[in-house]
Amino acid sequence: MNTGLEPERAKEHSGPHGYISNKDDYLKRLRRIEGQARGLQGMVTDEKYCIDILTQVSAMTSALQSVALGLLNDHLNHCVLDAAARGGDEADAKIQEAFDAIKRLVRS
Repeated sequence: MNTGLEPERAKEHSGPHGYISNKDDYLKRLRRIEGQARGLQGMVTDEKYCIDILTQVSAMTSALQSVALGLLNDHLNHCVLDAAARGGDEADAKIQEAFDAIKRLVRS
């Protein structure tokens, strides 16, 4: 699914992505998060207590952060490590890309 937010460099990547060996686990976790989002919608529809909704928002946020950290770890151990072994401009670009991703995660 292209959200329009994918960086151009993602199209240049050759070979399998670092998360591919954990793809089923990520999909399972994302489906669970999707269910949590539907549950939150239901809680608001049913006018549940604010703190109960916030507790579920916090749980969903933690679940998303866990997925993000796992993907980052896979990226560092696969894409960045491979590029670093090759060296040159690609290594520099992958390290910068990882740094930028970490900055976005820290801000969120």
